[in-house]
Amino acid sequence: MTRPDDWHLHLRDGAMLNAIAPESARDFGRAIIMPNLLPPIVTSTQALSYKKRIMAALPDGSNFKPLMTLYLNEKTDKNDLSRAHASGLVIAAKLYPAGATTNSDGGVKDFHKLQPILEHMAEIGMPMCVHGEVTDLDVDIFDREAVFIDRILDPMRCRVPDLKVVMEHITTEEGAEYAKSAPGKLAATITTHHLIINRNHILSGGLRPHYYCLPVAKRETHRLALLKAATSGSECYFLGTDSAPHTDALKENACGCAGIFSATNTVSCLAEIFEAAGALDQLENFTSLSGPKFYGLAPNVDKIHLTKGAPITFPEFIKTHLGPVTVFDPGIDLHWQVSN
Repeated sequence: MTRPDDWHLHLRDGAMLNAIAPESARDFGRAIIMPNLLPPIVTSTQALSYKKRIMAALPDGSNFKPLMTLYLNEKTDKNDLSRAHASGLVIAAKLYPAGATTNSDGGVKDFHKLQPILEHMAEIGMPMCVHGEVTDLDVDIFDREAVFIDRILDPMRCRVPDLKVVMEHITTEEGAEYAKSAPGKLAATITTHHLIINRNHILSGGLRPHYYCLPVAKRETHRLALLKAATSGSECYFLGTDSAPHTDALKENACGCAGIFSATNTVSCLAEIFEAAGALDQLENFTSLSGPKFYGLAPNVDKIHLTKGAPITFPEFIKTHLGPVTVFDPGIDLHWQVSN
């Protein structure tokens, strides 16, 4: 099938970047790179420098292409945003509500102050990727996505109807329904792990930190709604792994980091669950065709091959100079081998 793309990826920086970038480059042609570093990527100069570091971390001969983003806040420079987008350096801008996830403290606090920037993005055709959760302490963590849609996202889109929006890593039935309400203007990424795990995987039989992510996995009914969406063939849903590496030491402690690292085995996982759902013929749409269409790009020209056989194994963790990073365990046998 057409080589897949990852429309939501964390590569980190430094020693972590050097260790885990090859894991995405092995199977994927392109990936949208998240800008939530410390400090965040807020200017085109920073984006260019980060892209150069990513390219240097790739294996020799790799054709993997990082698609850069800028970290939105109330002080974003519209002119710099325009130059970055027009040059092709930056494909989208990312909105993090302040405090919603890893390294988001510099995110948006007052959404109304973002209005001029969003209007400008709509004018130049620059998509906005959004981490769709409210951070109010009085809102239950399992309800934060649905509340964000009602309180923030829908009113925002009504104020700027021409803005193209990608709802990142949706986790709820409400998110899946809303994502299909404005074809061509609204879309959603779905992660590998949210198609496989529900909240029982995190909490049943003990606290399992390597299944903890943000947005947190929800009830089984929501997982099934996401699986139905991903396998439907609808162009408004496409893959964004949200593969997010943290060392085991940072995951396995009293205040463990949120994030699941799935770059290594994502394609095999997806083939397994799409086959189980009777929708293997929709895998290419989800991984390789719908995302490029929404972003106005051509699909990758090269192919990967998937072959089914005896169960295959993947590394339990990736070694880095900072410590091991555990690879996502889907809890099922994987029979689909990827070759290039």
